[in-house]
Amino acid sequence: MKIGFIGLGIMGKPMSKNLVKAGYDLVVFDHDVKKMDEVAAEGAAKGSSTADVAGQCEVIITMLPNSPHVRAVCLGEGGIAETAKAGTIVIDMSSIDPVESKSIGAELSKKGIEMMDAPVSGGEPKAIDGTLSVMVGGSKENFDKYYDLLMTVAGSVVYVGELGSGNVAKLANQVVVALNIAAVSEALTLAVKNGVDPELVYQAVRGGLAGSTVLDAKAPMMMAHNFKPGFRIELHIKDLANALNAAHATSTSLPLTSQVMEIMQALKNDGCAAEDHSAIVKYYEKISNVTVEK
Repeated sequence: MKIGFIGLGIMGKPMSKNLVKAGYDLVVFDHDVKKMDEVAAEGAAKGSSTADVAGQCEVIITMLPNSPHVRAVCLGEGGIAETAKAGTIVIDMSSIDPVESKSIGAELSKKGIEMMDAPVSGGEPKAIDGTLSVMVGGSKENFDKYYDLLMTVAGSVVYVGELGSGNVAKLANQVVVALNIAAVSEALTLAVKNGVDPELVYQAVRGGLAGSTVLDAKAPMMMAHNFKPGFRIELHIKDLANALNAAHATSTSLPLTSQVMEIMQALKNDGCAAEDHSAIVKYYEKISNVTVEK
């Protein structure tokens, strides 16, 4: 089974390396030649274009920034649909609008090309060590067929439902993460404004019901003012925009998500778009005239 991998960004590059290490015959493509060279040094072949990869692979994994990029790679000029053979499957591991996943899948099916959406959660560290959480939408038959392949880059692969369902689950994940980070920011700000050491408050609450993976990952970063990106604010803005778009399409009210989106937009305007989403705490520091930095 020859696998194509298109998109060697922060997530795609380590994921593709893990596929090579697992022994898969991999052909990669990215507009950044240096990234292709790096993965090729691990044993992958380099494609000359998206169409070149699609023409020689029966499975094509895409890992791209957002919906327009996936549409262009799948259906645009020089895209997958031009050269892929009938029976090819596209496994889109990007985090995009589920409405677009369904639309792109419908267009690909006219060419005899199947599609699954399989967005991931876990950030760069879990992409590197191959323990991502993968949420899959598409046919159950294809999920079962490619489960072992997906487990090569993951610690958890869960079938959610029909095409688009994977991205719905990912957007739900991103809503939970964003609201958790905002809650941690509020809590630490409250502690400092009341003269209590935020580190001690963190230690006090982390063992109870308020404890969470988000708390343990982000509270120390906030107190260290270490906003080196594991997941950038600008990417979380993209995800929340997709969540709100999906919500509006189904008349779903997401008032808390809307509020956190406004917080992130304010941070973007303050020049923080490329910082880790734990920088949400900077918004609270600004409006409360305080710092949680230790």
